[in-house]
Amino acid sequence: MASNPESSSNPTPELSRELSLFHITMMGLGMMIGAGVFIGIGVSIGEAGPGGVVLTFALNGLLAMLTAMSFAELSSAIPRAGGAYNFARIGFGRGTSFLAGWMEWFASTAAGSLYALTFAEYTVRFAVLMGWIDGAFKIAGLDIIKIVAVITALLFIYINFRGSSETGKIGAIITMGQMLFVVTIGIVGVIAVVRDPSRLDNFSTFMPNGWLKLLATMGFTFVAFEGFEVIAQAGDEAIEPRRNLPKAMIYSVCIVTLIYILVSFATVVSVKVGTQGVDDVAWRWIGSFGKTGFGAAVSRLMPYKNIGNFVLTLAVIFSSTSALNATIYSATRASYALGRDSMLPKFFALIHKTTNTPYGALIATSAIVLFITTMLPTEDVASSASIMFMFLFFMVNLCVIKIRRSMADELTYGFLMPLFPLFPILAIICQIILAVWLVHMSLIAWIVAPIWILSGVGIYWAYSRSRATTTEDEILVLEEQRHHAEPVEGKYPIMVAVANPDNAGQLIQSTYRLCGAKDAHLELIHMVQVPDQVSLHDAEKYTHTGKEGLFEVMLSLSLHFPISTTIRYCRNVARGIVSAIREKKTKMLVLGWHGEKHHTIFNLGSKIDPIIEQSPCNVVVLKDCGGNKTFKKALVPIAGGPNGALALEIASILTRHDEGTVTALSVDTGRGSVNFEQFLDTNGKKFDIDRKTLKTKTVQAKSVVKAILKEAKDYDLVVLGTTEKPILAQMGRMSLPEKIACRTPKPVVMVKSDAGVRSWIRKWV
Repeated sequence: MASNPESSSNPTPELSRELSLFHITMMGLGMMIGAGVFIGIGVSIGEAGPGGVVLTFALNGLLAMLTAMSFAELSSAIPRAGGAYNFARIGFGRGTSFLAGWMEWFASTAAGSLYALTFAEYTVRFAVLMGWIDGAFKIAGLDIIKIVAVITALLFIYINFRGSSETGKIGAIITMGQMLFVVTIGIVGVIAVVRDPSRLDNFSTFMPNGWLKLLATMGFTFVAFEGFEVIAQAGDEAIEPRRNLPKAMIYSVCIVTLIYILVSFATVVSVKVGTQGVDDVAWRWIGSFGKTGFGAAVSRLMPYKNIGNFVLTLAVIFSSTSALNATIYSATRASYALGRDSMLPKFFALIHKTTNTPYGALIATSAIVLFITTMLPTEDVASSASIMFMFLFFMVNLCVIKIRRSMADELTYGFLMPLFPLFPILAIICQIILAVWLVHMSLIAWIVAPIWILSGVGIYWAYSRSRATTTEDEILVLEEQRHHAEPVEGKYPIMVAVANPDNAGQLIQSTYRLCGAKDAHLELIHMVQVPDQVSLHDAEKYTHTGKEGLFEVMLSLSLHFPISTTIRYCRNVARGIVSAIREKKTKMLVLGWHGEKHHTIFNLGSKIDPIIEQSPCNVVVLKDCGGNKTFKKALVPIAGGPNGALALEIASILTRHDEGTVTALSVDTGRGSVNFEQFLDTNGKKFDIDRKTLKTKTVQAKSVVKAILKEAKDYDLVVLGTTEKPILAQMGRMSLPEKIACRTPKPVVMVKSDAGVRSWIRKWV
C-alpha cells in the first residue's frame, strides 16, 4: 500500500513525554493540598469535635485510596490523556464516556476558579494586614480580590500553554513550597505538645457530637482528596506511564493523608484554654470560627502572632496556586480528549506546533475559569464540582470491574489491585453515601450538577453521537444484512458464531435441528481476526474467510429459516460476540470448538472460556458434530442444576430426528446420586425434555471422569453441562465437564444455561 505523502510530510502533532514520576506525583499532591483542607478543618472540628477532625481525614484518605487503586489499575493499562473519559469509553461506550469527560471538565474548571479566588483572598488579606493596599480598592466594578484572582489565573494559563515540562516543573516547585509550609505547621504542633503535654487535654472530649457526625464532615472535606485523578490525565506525557502513573497515585494519596492528619492534629493542639483570649473549650472555640477556624488556631501556634499569620498565609498561597496549576492542566486534558475523538469540535484537539500543548482546549478552559472567577458565586459552583467528582469516582470504580472482567486478556497492566473486586465495591458504597449526604451540605450542588449533566446529554445526542470517531477499543460493524422478507417477531433468536468454512461445516446440521425445534430466527455472526499491529479501519481486508463460512451456512439453512448476517471487528473476539448477544437480545448462542487443549490459563481457549462465562444467554458448544453424523444414543451426565437440564433438552433435540434415546447418567461416589424424578419435576417446566425417549442410569465409581468416559464408549454423542464457577476460579484447572470433553473421542456438546439472577450472582461472587 502506497504511503500518503501528505501524512508523511505533515505528521500529526502529539503531546510530548517529559513528566517524570516526581513531576506527576507533585502534580497530584499540588491539586489535593488546596483550599479544601484549610476550610474543612475548622468546620469539621465544630461538627465532629477534636477526635472527629482527625478521623475525618484518616477515613477519607482510606476511601480515596480505594478509588486511587482503581485509577491506578486503569491508568497502567490505558495510559492516555483523558483519564475517566477513556476508562468509560472502553468500559461502557461513547455516551457514558462523553458524560465522564464532560463532568470532569466542569469539575476541574470550577475548582480552578475556586483556587484562584482562594489565592487572591489570602494574598489581599496579608497585604491589607501589612498596610500595603486598601482592601476596598476597585477597578471597573471588580474588587481587588477579583482582580488578583484573574491575574493569577492568567499567569497559570500561560504556564500551562508553555508545555507540560514547564507545567510540571513550576508545579513541582510550588508544591514543594506548599508542602514545606504545611508540614512546618504540623511539626510545630508536635513540638508544642512535646514541650507542653497538657495540650493533649484538647482531645479529652473525643467525639462530643456523636459518631454519625463523621458522615457530614467526610462529605464536606472529601474535596481535599480530589486530585490524584489529575495524574491519569498525564498518560500521554508521562515517562514510562504504565509504571509511573500507578506509583504516583498511590504515593500522593499516602503522603497527603499523613499531612492532613498531622495538620489537623496541630490545629487541635494550637490553643490552650485561658490563654490568648481562648475562654471556651478549645475545640468549640476553634469551631466557632467555621471556615476560618484553621487560621484562627494556627496563628496562635507560633511564638509570635505575626509569624503565625505569615506562615499561614504562605501555606495557603502556595497550596492554592499549586492546585490551580493542576486543575487547569486536568480540565484542559479532559476537554482535549473529547475533541481528539470528535465528541466536541476539532478546535478542542488543536495542538500547538512549538509547545506541543492542546491550546484549543486550554482556550476553552480558560474562558470558563475567568467567567466563573469574575461573575459567578464560586463557592456553590465548587460544591457542584465536588459532587461531580463523586460521580466520576463512582463511574471509574464501575469501569475497573467491567474492564477487568471483559478485557483482561486484551490489555497490558502495569498494576493490578489486590482482593479484586472488593475495593471498588466498597468505594462505590461509600461514594453513594457521601454523595447523598451532600444534599444537606449544599442543595445548590444538586441543582447545578443535574443541569450540567443534562446539557451534556443534549450535546451528545445533537452533536457528538454522529461525529465521534471509532477507536481501537471499540467494536466496528463492517457489514450487516437481512436475508429474509418475513417478520421475525415471536421467533426464538439463535446466534451462530462462524469463524471459517471448516468451522461452518460442523455447525450446520446441529443448528438446523435446534432452529427447527425452537422455531428460530437465525443470526450468523463472524468476528474478524486482525493482527494487533493492523489499523481498525483495515479490518475489511481480513473478512474473506469469514464470508465463505457465512455463505456456506446460509446456503444450507436460508430456505428453512429467516437468516440475518453480521460481520464485525473487535480486538477481542469474545468481547465482540458477547456484545452482539446483548445488542441482538439473543437467547441461544451456538459455536464450534476444535477440541484441542491449549497450554494457557484458559481451559478450552481464550475465546471459548470468556464467551461461556459472560454470555447472557444459553450457550451450545459443538465439538466434532459436523458432516452427516446421526445421533441415536446420547449420554447426559447429571449432577443437578440448570446446566444439566439444558443438556437433556439439547440432547433430546439432536436425537429427535433419528428416533434416538437420551440417557441421564448419575455417578455415585459414595455421597449419593441424583434423584431423577425430583430433578425432572423441578426443571421440566423451563426446559423441553422428552421423557418418552429418556432413560436414567446410576453407576457406582470412585472417579466421576473415568466412569463417564467408560460409559461414553457405548454412545455416539455426549452432552455436558458446564461448571458454574467463575472463570477466575477455574484458570489453569479444568473442570470435570472440560476434562471429559477433551478426553472422549465421541462427538461432544457442552451447554451453559442462562440462569438469570442466580447465574449473575455466581459469576460475581
